Amino acid sequence: MTRGPIRLDVAVGYAVPRKGLPAAVSFRKWVAAALAGRIREADLAIRLVGAREGRALNRHYRGRDYATNVLSFPADLPEGLPPGIRMPLLGDLVLCAPVVAREAQEQNKPLADHFAHLTVHGTLHLLGWDHANAREAEAMEQLEREILAGLGIADPYTLPD
Repeated sequence: MTRGPIRLDVAVGYAVPRKGLPAAVSFRKWVAAALAGRIREADLAIRLVGAREGRALNRHYRGRDYATNVLSFPADLPEGLPPGIRMPLLGDLVLCAPVVAREAQEQNKPLADHFAHLTVHGTLHLLGWDHANAREAEAMEQLEREILAGLGIADPYTLPD
């Protein structure tokens, strides 16, 4: 586990109208919370998309023909970088705004809290966390709860009354 501040560059792009969506500074805060103590420096991009683009990306990269809430694309550079070039590229996150909004409403959660949860969740995927089996899912969910609690956000796996 690393200590101290991290150098973080988060580029946030909106491919949908920004009205009602969290500001880029919020996404940066949520990514920083997910990375705190785990990595020293990172560059990543977050893109907020509509249902059509979300569905196309999910179909192309995961073979699933529907828009999902978050997609994580780790920066896997097996060929490496040229000598002398250091790039702390972590990867990209794609958040499908209408899916996130629908889920937040269905689960009676504040929209910003749901975006925070999915940003933390996606960032942990970029770090290599997964939920392919029950044990991994439990560990990842517990880490998400801890990170979100540090941000003052309720347990995302407990539905409010």
